[in-house]
Amino acid sequence: MHIAVAGNIGCGKTTLTRMLSKRYGWTPKFESVDYNPYLEDFYKDMKRWSFNLQIYFLNTRFKDVVDISNAKDTIIQDRTIYEDARIFAPNIHALGNMSDRDFQTYCDLFDLMMSLVKKPDLMIYLRSTIPHLIAKIQKRGREYEQTISIEYLKGLNDRYEEWISNYDGKLLIIDADDIDFENNPKDFQAITDKIDSMLFGLFPFE
Repeated sequence: MHIAVAGNIGCGKTTLTRMLSKRYGWTPKFESVDYNPYLEDFYKDMKRWSFNLQIYFLNTRFKDVVDISNAKDTIIQDRTIYEDARIFAPNIHALGNMSDRDFQTYCDLFDLMMSLVKKPDLMIYLRSTIPHLIAKIQKRGREYEQTISIEYLKGLNDRYEEWISNYDGKLLIIDADDIDFENNPKDFQAITDKIDSMLFGLFPFE
């Protein structure tokens, strides 16, 4: 089984992935942002490095999807291949930091990959507002994230909302501004109760 956690930068994906992995005994697959050789260069010069960055992410994420499809364990994934193609690459292109030619090449490659894989059994989307995201980003203090602009984050958030409104798989939306699942056990239980109903209940709902 494949469980995926999606959401904008700083929304709490990694924390929730870790907690759900421990709660259910699922195998976590975390996003390896610290090992992307293009990420720091990208934040310094987006126009020069955007295509390289997105191709690297797409390649890494596709490998993850293939591994998940062949796994016998239940895998919970921190960020999905859909977010790269439906959120980050289009946002970069719209901001003028990826050429039309590079973006079309990227989209063609993504469409080919998607013809070979299936959707997650459950998509968990952490919805957050810009002030909440900024506070989280500042708190965790990753140096390369401190130069992210509000315009960039807002563009991502708008695209997340557009993507999730058209997502046709099994979906759980969590309003991350309104709960503290990391520090409040009742908030975390509210999430796991919904997951239990969707995956293991007598009448699982969409």
